[in-house]
Parts: sequence; structure tokens; C-alpha cells
Amino acid sequence: MAGLGKEMEIRVDQLARVEGEGGVYLKIKDGRAEYVEVSIFEPPRFFEVILKGRPYLDAPDITARICGICPLAYIMSSARAMEKILGIEVPNEIYRLRRIAYLGEWIESHVLHIALLHAPDFLGFQSALHMAEKHPDIVKDSLSLKAWGNQVIELVGGRPVHPVAFRVGGVYSAVSRHRLLQLLKKVEVMKRKARKLLDFVLSLPIPDVKYTMNYASLRNGVRYPILEGKVVTSNGLVFDEEEFEKYVMTEQMKYSTSLRYKLKEGGAYIVGPFARYNLNFDLLMPEVKDILKEAGYEPPLKNTYQSIIARAAEVYHSVIELEDLIATYKEPDPPYIDAEPREGEAAAITEAPRGMLYHRYRLNNEGKIVYANIVAPTCQNYAAMEEDIKKIVPLLLGRSEEDAKWLVEQTIRNYDPCISCSVHTLRIKIIKE
Repeated sequence: MAGLGKEMEIRVDQLARVEGEGGVYLKIKDGRAEYVEVSIFEPPRFFEVILKGRPYLDAPDITARICGICPLAYIMSSARAMEKILGIEVPNEIYRLRRIAYLGEWIESHVLHIALLHAPDFLGFQSALHMAEKHPDIVKDSLSLKAWGNQVIELVGGRPVHPVAFRVGGVYSAVSRHRLLQLLKKVEVMKRKARKLLDFVLSLPIPDVKYTMNYASLRNGVRYPILEGKVVTSNGLVFDEEEFEKYVMTEQMKYSTSLRYKLKEGGAYIVGPFARYNLNFDLLMPEVKDILKEAGYEPPLKNTYQSIIARAAEVYHSVIELEDLIATYKEPDPPYIDAEPREGEAAAITEAPRGMLYHRYRLNNEGKIVYANIVAPTCQNYAAMEEDIKKIVPLLLGRSEEDAKWLVEQTIRNYDPCISCSVHTLRIKIIKE
């Protein structure tokens, strides 16, 4: 079968193995991308409107429903923003408990994406079920790792999906040290499985493409970023989370229900494991760094197909860090810090598995929400997805139409897009003449 020439159209009406509904249209002329459109056509879910008029304590539980895979990210970003407004400083014991749960979420989310959604791309399998026929141990180990990550969330949060224990100021009831220590019975097994998964990912045949790109993540200089830090970018910007809207611009594309974000100085940018890895490699656990250095993957990575390596590295890092956090855990007393309602406005960013998750809220003097703005990681990766597709055009030329579509879809899956999380209300202006 003859390969595609220098002029062609590639249309993917429904992206597979991503969370949500989206499609891709690519037009190539004279061997270059003339037009790229990553369309997100899920209907908006109005969470920012639902929050208006609700008491501040409702924000974590309501926003958690935006995503069933990473609800803790929404809980933590909203809780931290409210705590800034109310002047609450959570003690170290609560901070550690939050980090334990958040690392559990990183594990279950990353492993789901690596083994079930993304790794099959590199090996030419249609699904993880097909991959399991040749690599049964990898799939079994991945499911075991994911289950352990969910168990971490359940023990701390009360249930593995949409946990209910967390609140502004802390937790309603803290898990006992005795119960949490039960997780360490399997930690050595989980470390071996996480190491094995990383080795497997490092062996994958990755498309050869390199180019300069912008990326952004939190960085605090002390620990691998999850709950705190300043925003840093590859093009040298450093700014506080409160200044996020000062440094980014928002676009609404006519073919999408997702807003699109770009740096005012730098354009499209990438968030997520790829960005965190490049900007915080020095803060990974030494065992993880040694493996990556030996394999030749010191930062900066310049190929977004290598994002799967960053994810696997973060899984191994998370298991190792969890062992230390759980072993040294002390029950917070009291389990939460309360405060009187007050008027104010604040923003907070935490690192969801897929990247920076920004929340901004404004409260009235009764502690009711009068304004909310939530920017999901996929919104921030959106422009970069389209730029990536332009960059891979040389890899598409000469391929069959089926293979070209496969690579285009794989390029989107590099980002583990949470399409449902990204949709917003469309602003419609009616002009009467």
C-alpha cells in the first residue's frame, strides 16, 4: 500500500483511550501542516456556576466531582485557596497526610495511563487486553500498583473515588497510625513492581522527534512538587500562584468547549509529568535518578513521547516517598483547623497527575462563594497538543492512512488528556442590528 503523500487530510472523529470526547483534524500541504484542529466537543458542566452562593466548605466536595480519576487534586487546590482567604495555616501533620493521599492518586492515575492507555501505542497493540497477551506480568503488576494507590486514598480519605474525609483546614477524621502502617506490608513488593514498570517503559520504542518547547510546573526547591511552590517555566519565568492570570492568556476556539491557555511571554506550554521532570529532576528520589541517568534520560527531555518515562519515574518516586511518609506519620490533633468566615479572594495551584490545577475563589463576608475560576491541566496543554501535531508531520509522510491516524492519536495520548475536566461554559454575545 502506497504511503500518504505531501498533501493529505487526516481526520480522527473520536479519540480512543482518552478520558472524554474529542477529535483531531489535520491538513497537510507541501509536506507541512497547513491547519490543525484538536476539537473538544463535550458539553460544559457548569461547576463554576454551581459553586456560586455555596459556603466555602462545599468547594472541595463539589469540585472533586469534576474528575473521578484525580478528585484529590480538585479537593486540595480548592482547600488551599480557601485556607489562604481564611488565614488558615495547616500544621505539618495535616500537610503530610495530604501528601500521602496525593501520592496515592499519582500512582493510580499514572499507572492507569501508562499500562492501559498509552504503552499499547508504542508496541502496536489496539488495547491493553491485546498487550496483556504478550506482557501479562506488566499488566498484572500495573493493576496491582493501581489498586495499592487506590488503597492509600481509601485509607486516608474514606473511599478510593471521590474521598469524603478531606475539608478546608484538614480532615474530618484522621486515619490512625496503626491502620496506615498496614500499607507498608506490601511496600517492598510495590517498589519492585514500580521499578519493573519503569524498566519496561525505558525499553519501549519511542518515535524519534526533538524540538524546543515551553513547559511549566510548580517548584519549591525542597521536595518534588505536589502541594506548594512557585510557578517556574522553561523560558525563565518565575511567579507566585496568585499571579497565574497575570502571566497567561485565555483563548476560546470556535471548534471547542475547552478554553485554551498560553503564556503571554512564550505561547503554548506543557504541564504535567513531562514539565515536572524537566524542571524538578534534582528532587526525584536518588534511586529513580540513578536509573534515569544510566538510561540516558537526564533532562531536558525534548520529545513529548518521552512523557511516559516521566510518568513511570513519578510512580517509582511516589512509592519510595510514601514508604517514608507513612513510616513517620503522626495523627494530627486536632484533625482540622477552623476559622470564622471572612471576605476575600485567593488562588492556589497543586500538581494534579496531569499537571498544574489552578483554582481562584472570592468569598463574601458570610463565607459564601461569589466567584470561581478553575483551570484544568488539559486546558493548559491544549495549545501544545496542536503544536505537537504540527511537529510530527515529517513522521506521517509516507505512512499509510491508518498508521498516520494512529500516530496522531498517540501524540494526543502523550498528554493523558482529561477532556471532561477541561470543558467550560461558552460565552455567547448576541448583537441585534
